[in-house]
Amino acid sequence: MSADLHKPHQPYKPKAREEYMNSKQLAHFRSILAEMKKGLSQDIDRTVHTMQDEATIFADPNDRASQESDMSLELRNRDRERKLIKKIDETITKIDAGEYGYCDSCGVEIGLKRLEARPTASLCIDCKTLDELREKQVAK
Repeated sequence: MSADLHKPHQPYKPKAREEYMNSKQLAHFRSILAEMKKGLSQDIDRTVHTMQDEATIFADPNDRASQESDMSLELRNRDRERKLIKKIDETITKIDAGEYGYCDSCGVEIGLKRLEARPTASLCIDCKTLDELREKQVAK
């Protein structure tokens, strides 16, 4: 994934008795999400141009297979990034609706530290932990 996704940003430092998800906090997270989306979009564009430039027909079947394998992996990565862009857009919509920062499952505050680590988080840590436990049980 892109280095822009993990580009360090200044964490939001709330002031004493500051209201959770006030306009400054929302602007902070909107900025982070916009930067993530920009980086992902640039990566996708770069991949498309690279694949067009490298579209070579190899006579050797091994070279052709290697190129197809590389392209397949790259396309899978870009598909994951496309899905993340969709999630970023959904998260920005939640910011606009005033619903950002609260757990979709139980409604409690997700928390600034968790949102700093994963700005697209939609579940509090407790609900996410339960969700992952359920996934493990179903997978067995």
